[in-house]
Amino acid sequence: MIASVPSVSVPAAERHLIALDIDGTVMPFGERDERGEYIPATPSAEVAEAIRILHRAGHEVVVATGRAVDATLDVVEQLRIQPDWVVAANGAVTLRRDALAPRAYRRDRVESFDPRGLLERIRTHLITAAYGVETDEGEFLYTEKMPSGTLPRWQRKVTFDELLEARASRLLVVSPDHALQDFLEISKSLGLNRVSYAVGLTTWFDIAPEGVTKASALELIRGKLAIDPSRVFAAGDGENDIQMLQWAKRFGDSVAMGQADAHVQESAGRVTGTVYENGLATALSERFVSLLG
Repeated sequence: MIASVPSVSVPAAERHLIALDIDGTVMPFGERDERGEYIPATPSAEVAEAIRILHRAGHEVVVATGRAVDATLDVVEQLRIQPDWVVAANGAVTLRRDALAPRAYRRDRVESFDPRGLLERIRTHLITAAYGVETDEGEFLYTEKMPSGTLPRWQRKVTFDELLEARASRLLVVSPDHALQDFLEISKSLGLNRVSYAVGLTTWFDIAPEGVTKASALELIRGKLAIDPSRVFAAGDGENDIQMLQWAKRFGDSVAMGQADAHVQESAGRVTGTVYENGLATALSERFVSLLG
């Protein structure tokens, strides 16, 4: 159990960049009720307090998630922290704190791509799938409603042809008719090598612009803050965390959650307990003993 301690400021030379995935790391995935309505999860008191202590001490805590901006800021506000930087949409959107902006954050960097060719190719394999595009302006366009509480609130249903005209910061494909292995085989047959992709839940494709990952966004932030690579910590549990975990592992500390698949765990430097065991709090306590031990 982490005890609440008075605020302590760490010397600049000891300041860390602490990159944290949300779903499956900071807190469990949300669930659905009998009507199919999304019930969001919340961080445990122990995990939230550990994150607040580190933030108050002066470490740069950066939430890095596949969520859309609004859904990401929901969690930042639940944690009761005010980080200078936030990474959303798997690295495609980087937010910077600005007290005058809506919800106190503005878009500092947005990566996007033309999804037309990719959409047309995927549809030849997944005719019955639902397709969605998160635009570079933060709107979510979809052909069929998608079962997630982590997408933008500003949503609009469109035809597939209309979707082809959008400029995308991420592309989502959901097909209840296909399992994970089907998606992996389709991604291989399509040669999805010009974009970075991740299969999140069993029937999801989550595709970002080429070369854009949580790691690429975090490295830009690290460079701006002049934090040494040895003072980087990252924790995650999913396919879209692999590059981030490898990035942090190279010189710093990276932690995979206990419930993560084996190949995700292999990409990290170490493995902690599951999200249900407050594994993140344990991993942070082990790294930041003077503040949390």
